[in-house]
Amino acid sequence: MSLYQQRGVSAQKEEVHAATEKLDKGLFPKAFCKLYPDVLGKDANWVNVMHADGAGTKSILAYLYWKETGDLSVWEGIAQDAIVMNLDDLLCVGIYGELAFSSTIDRNKRLIPGEVLEVLINAHQAFFDHLKQFGVDITYMGGETADVGDVVRTMAVNGTMTARWPKDKLITNEKIGAGDLIIGLASFGQANYEKEYNSGIASNGLTSARHDMLHKTYGARFHESYDTSLDEHVVYIGPHKMTDTVKLDGQDREIGKLLLSPTRTYAPVLQQILKEHFDAVHGLIHCSGGGQTKCLKYIPDTVRLIKDNLFTPPPIFEMIQKASGSDDREMYQVFNMGTRMEIYTDEKNADTLIGISKNFGVEAKVIGRVEPSEKKELHIKMEGTDLVF
Repeated sequence: MSLYQQRGVSAQKEEVHAATEKLDKGLFPKAFCKLYPDVLGKDANWVNVMHADGAGTKSILAYLYWKETGDLSVWEGIAQDAIVMNLDDLLCVGIYGELAFSSTIDRNKRLIPGEVLEVLINAHQAFFDHLKQFGVDITYMGGETADVGDVVRTMAVNGTMTARWPKDKLITNEKIGAGDLIIGLASFGQANYEKEYNSGIASNGLTSARHDMLHKTYGARFHESYDTSLDEHVVYIGPHKMTDTVKLDGQDREIGKLLLSPTRTYAPVLQQILKEHFDAVHGLIHCSGGGQTKCLKYIPDTVRLIKDNLFTPPPIFEMIQKASGSDDREMYQVFNMGTRMEIYTDEKNADTLIGISKNFGVEAKVIGRVEPSEKKELHIKMEGTDLVF
């Protein structure tokens, strides 16, 4: 059993999928988000979508950093994480505007004071205001903030995003086919709409990252930051403190800030692509929970994906792998490994789409291809290794 599983989490969410197996799959089963008939407007040419996601256990990292440094601003990134994990999923079905968002914040009031809530809630609105500069329109509809200390140890930050969208402007992944190229958009670096360097970590795999990277003393000092029923040999087994620094691109960067890099949104990039080159996009997949294997849930059953030109994983993933001793197979199943958005297109449009992404300061390149197959399959190839899923 992997360390990830021993900590009570699953990259593939097998039990969640089993629990929802009997539910309606929506109008387009391969679409990245579940799409339903237009119950709001009663128009057969439109669909409704309501999507829920959040920052996950990344809020625990923010808690630790705040407790250690007193820096309240770290919570701003958690607000962005909860928004982007919804927004970028919806981008994958072609929806890039006229969205509404409602936040859900559960806190342990004894440990999380009002000043943290104030920063978090205001950060939601500030991020929406920032996105509007790039034409991405999201209305903040408020939400629920509950004091539930008997339920949560520190704080859980989640949200729901909803939209009404025309059917003829949807990406449903049904057009993905043999001969397509896969364009990967980098999760790391600094886009021209980001304020600082992004490590690329996003909001998946943070339970492993936290325990594998941070020193045992965090468990001793902050019992509220983990499940105390876990075996101690999987709890905070790393070499680092949050404020330790590493040299990246000639600059000293804190371990805590690398782990807490806000999840990058691809909304400015994909909005332009979807507005100007909609027909060129055959499919979109957000490499979130499940990392580089996320695609297997959404591609047709008669293709094989070959990913043989992924981005070299940025330093944060190298550090996590070194600290944990995890093999490549587990790393690519848990983390995005530097490539977090996939665009499926044909060869004639690939350079145009890559150019749009690069104009926003987001590195992009062809990372693989789609081949015909008798069964759905994924190959991740690198340096003589072929990981088959």
